[in-house]
Amino acid sequence: MAKALVVYSTRTGETKDIAELIAEGLRMQGVEVNVVNVTAVKKEADLGGYEAYVFGSATYHGEMMQSMKTMLFLAEKANLEGKWGGAFGAFGWSGEAPGRIYDTMKNIFKMNMANAPLMLKSASLGGGIQMAQEYGKNIGKSMK
Repeated sequence: MAKALVVYSTRTGETKDIAELIAEGLRMQGVEVNVVNVTAVKKEADLGGYEAYVFGSATYHGEMMQSMKTMLFLAEKANLEGKWGGAFGAFGWSGEAPGRIYDTMKNIFKMNMANAPLMLKSASLGGGIQMAQEYGKNIGKSMK
């Protein structure tokens, strides 16, 4: 069974909610998923053993959360080249974090990005639940 890791960094819990919904979409495609807070990723080995990686962070003052930046520096050493990827995040005003994560995964890590970054103000607004689940489903379909 294909395996995916969803890593999120959150301030208010919105990004965690989106991560869980993306994981549901992946599971609907038969993918085994682990969802973890970025603080649980402490070493390169914590990123091993997956075919897909979905990283997400809230945007705060125009930036991704520092804990996600730190994890991305660690992930650069984890040889994710050729793996499937996705990026997402919650935001209040501007929403730069998902795009920056996406660009890092695609251009630095050389990952196969299944979708454009998913940006939601909230999972519970304007069809956010369905959008997040579809995002996960699309990554799962790409893995097949």
